[in-house]
Amino acid sequence: MSPSQPRQSSSPGESGQPGRRRLLQAAVALPAAGTAVLATGGTPAQAATAARSGRFDTESPRFALAVLPDTQYLFDADSADPEPLRATFRYLVNQRKEANVAFMTHLGDITEHGTRDEIDLAADTFDLLDGRVPYSVLAGNHDIASGDDQRGNSPYLEAFGPRRFASAPTFGGSSPDGYNSYHLLRAAGRKWLVLALDWRTSAAGLRWAQGVLDAHPTTPAVLTTHDLVWADDDGAAHLSGNGQRLWDSLIRGNDQIFLALGGHYWPPGRTVLKNDAGNDVHLHITNYQDRYYGGAGMIRLYSFDLARDVIDVETFSPWFLARDAADRSPLEAETVELTGDTDRFSIAIDFDKRFQGFAPLIPPTPRPASAVMPRGTVAYWRFDTSGAAMPSADSPVPDGTVVRDLSGNGNDLTVSRLHSSGPQALTFSTDHHPGQPAHASLRFDGGRNPDRGAILATGPRAPLNSEKFLHGYTIETFVRLPDPFEGNHAWMGILSWQGRNGDAGKTTGWSPLEPTCSLNLSPERFLQFVVYPERQDADPTSWSHALPVGRWTHIAVVNDGRRTVLYVDGSKIARNPAQRSTGIATLGKPFVLGATQFDEKFEQGFYGWMGDTRIVARALSPRQFMTPSD
Repeated sequence: MSPSQPRQSSSPGESGQPGRRRLLQAAVALPAAGTAVLATGGTPAQAATAARSGRFDTESPRFALAVLPDTQYLFDADSADPEPLRATFRYLVNQRKEANVAFMTHLGDITEHGTRDEIDLAADTFDLLDGRVPYSVLAGNHDIASGDDQRGNSPYLEAFGPRRFASAPTFGGSSPDGYNSYHLLRAAGRKWLVLALDWRTSAAGLRWAQGVLDAHPTTPAVLTTHDLVWADDDGAAHLSGNGQRLWDSLIRGNDQIFLALGGHYWPPGRTVLKNDAGNDVHLHITNYQDRYYGGAGMIRLYSFDLARDVIDVETFSPWFLARDAADRSPLEAETVELTGDTDRFSIAIDFDKRFQGFAPLIPPTPRPASAVMPRGTVAYWRFDTSGAAMPSADSPVPDGTVVRDLSGNGNDLTVSRLHSSGPQALTFSTDHHPGQPAHASLRFDGGRNPDRGAILATGPRAPLNSEKFLHGYTIETFVRLPDPFEGNHAWMGILSWQGRNGDAGKTTGWSPLEPTCSLNLSPERFLQFVVYPERQDADPTSWSHALPVGRWTHIAVVNDGRRTVLYVDGSKIARNPAQRSTGIATLGKPFVLGATQFDEKFEQGFYGWMGDTRIVARALSPRQFMTPSD
């Protein structure tokens, strides 16, 4: 047969038409409690109880959708062997917490002939998932005799119809005929819909499916069916006849459907089509029954990462994976993991933008200052009208403008420009970090050649000037670097205390002329937090990775009275010194936003945006930061 033709198995009753996330190492770990019970002959109820220790995290931005294609050759009359599928199900139960598996969906052709014996054996095998990992199934052409979803009763419907899922927490309902169903699951902090459609959905079934979508208009949907697309040998997928019907009658007109998955044909492949709203719909064929051992219960993990706006796809056989590598036969070693372009890949999706048409984001409202001042707050500045009399957006902030310390401790900041800097050295902006309490910021235009910038400094008698922080501290701010990041901005300061560390009796640093505490940016855009502690003659310094340009970043410096840890976007960086660090050797001189002194002289100023800034006289946990999780 020519490479342009799809390959599929024949149906006993109906002719078909032609038509990175690496988690594998986890499978060779010791089994989780639930799997151990099953492996030693425990009852499913005992395994379900044991497996509860590995709960799925509904709020994590990362979760996995497991996709199981045609398993028909594992349930083929007297040559059936369900063990590969049992291994797959044990893997999903075992790894549910590790991989954060939200759901598993089968793409049809569970069995080869759809006989009662084959169906009953398959149903018994699926019992391993019940109560442990929610899932959906749908009928392929090998699971039923013929016809569309109005065919009436069948062994498949008796075993895998609505009664099987009635008590499942994700089960939303089924069409009146029982062959189409939908599931609602919560993952990454929102609801998702899985629509499982029969091999041949009737006009009545399509009306039912449209009703489900209409009833959940803001819920992203994944459509699963058996016959959707077929692929060339190069992996380029094309709508089949049934797929074209589904596309025209259901998929293209419902923007909620962003991913559609089918089996039936081989080889695997994928394509992207534009729907009526002009948005991408990803259509994939997944089928490995032509591979060794009928596909060996091979699964795909679609690992959604809403933090990175990507879906990482990986294909492997848990049955082969569970064996010692030295004991795998040549074909097992060849099939344990598939790494071709159609089997392992990533899909870039800006989820917020993709879902905007039917589920627009509601931006958070500003939070009052009182909501973000925990015990021990010594200073809190924000640049909206609650903190100062600000000009209109993009207008210069005049010298002499006072930004009040909303903690009430008297650490107000006053604006001044460096050197002969003009009005644009500091402007007011409505741009802000999406999780920032106040919806405003200051835009600094500092730089070298010539040196220019602007600062905000406390007054000569502000309490913050002499605060020693002997019991710890947390310093937070929000910054955004311009894109493109043009000009010479090496070692620009973000914040600092004035005063030479040599005047505080410190002898160990790079120079006795640098300030006692500063947060700076290196030429590579690495954050540098250097502090001269009050109690030690030392200069422990934290270094971050390169800060991104063009987007907001939250920065937190946390000291617990013993050592300092720098966090970027709530994540602890690697290069935090183990050196002891107690307090800050302040000298009674002003605290400054927007620059760092050397030998008590300012050179360049900060280049970028700066938002809410807070200082607390104790160590806070990431959950207490100014971001929405506080």
